[in-house]
Amino acid sequence: MSNGFPQALQFSFADQVNRMVDWLVLHYGDHLRSVSDQLLQVLVGLENLLRLMPWWLLLAGVGALAWHACRSLLRSCVLVGLLALIGMLGLWDKLLQTLALVLVSTGLCVLVGIPLGVVLAARPLARRLVMPVLDVMQTLPAFVYLIPVLMLFGLGKVPAVFATLIYALPPLVRLTELGLSQIDPSLLKAAQGLGATRAQRLRRIALPLALPSIMAGLNQSVMMALSMVVVASMIGARGLGEDVLAGIQTLNVGQGVEAGLAIVALAMVIDRISQAYGRGRR
Repeated sequence: MSNGFPQALQFSFADQVNRMVDWLVLHYGDHLRSVSDQLLQVLVGLENLLRLMPWWLLLAGVGALAWHACRSLLRSCVLVGLLALIGMLGLWDKLLQTLALVLVSTGLCVLVGIPLGVVLAARPLARRLVMPVLDVMQTLPAFVYLIPVLMLFGLGKVPAVFATLIYALPPLVRLTELGLSQIDPSLLKAAQGLGATRAQRLRRIALPLALPSIMAGLNQSVMMALSMVVVASMIGARGLGEDVLAGIQTLNVGQGVEAGLAIVALAMVIDRISQAYGRGRR
C-alpha cells in the first residue's frame, strides 16, 4: 500500500495558466511589443546619456548629491571613492548599464507603488484584496514569473525591467500604506474643517508626514532591484550582473568577486543617499 498523497485528490492548473499566457500573446502581443519598444528607448536613452557624461562629472554630481543629503564632506568623499573604485576595476561601462536599469525600474516602482499605497491606505477593502497579491509577488521565486515575462516581451533589457519591477514593488507599496495609515486622523480632520480638499490634504499633510516611511520603502525597492541584476543578466540584460554570471559559468572567482563588490559599492552609495534624505525630512 502506497503512503503517497491520493492521486484522486491531485490536480494541476498548469494548462490553464499556459492557455492564459497564449491568449495574452495572441490578442495583446502587438500592444505589449509597443510598450516594450518605448520602454527600451527610455532605457537605452538613459544609458547613452550616462555614457556621454565625463566620468569626473558623474562622480562630482554624485558627490554633490551625497553632500546635500548627508551634510558630511567625509561621507560624501567615501561614497564618491566607492564609485571611483568601480571605474578603477574596469567596470565603469557595466556600472552605467546597471545604474540605468536600476533607475528605470525604481522610477516605475515609484509611478505604480506610491499611488497604489495611497489607494490602499484610503480603501480598507482594496487593502485586504491587494496585500495577499503583494505577498505572492514578494515570495514567488523570480524564475517563476520570468517565464511569462519572457514569452510576452522576449529576451533583453525590457523583461529584466519588468521582472525587477515585480520583485521590488511590494516594499514601496507596503511602507507607503503604512506611513499614511499611521497619520493622526485629527490632523486631517482639522484640515478638512479649514476647507482643504482631499487632494490638498493628501499633498500638503499626508504625504509630507508619511515621507520618512515612503523613503524607507524606496530604499528597500532600490536594494531589491540591485539584488536582481544577476538574474536580469541571465535573460539578456547587460551590466555588473553579467560579470558575476560569467564568473559562475567559467569558475573565474576573481571576476565574480570584483563584479559582486562593485554591486555592493553601488548599493552602499544609493542606500546612504536615500537614507539620508529620509532622515532629513523626518
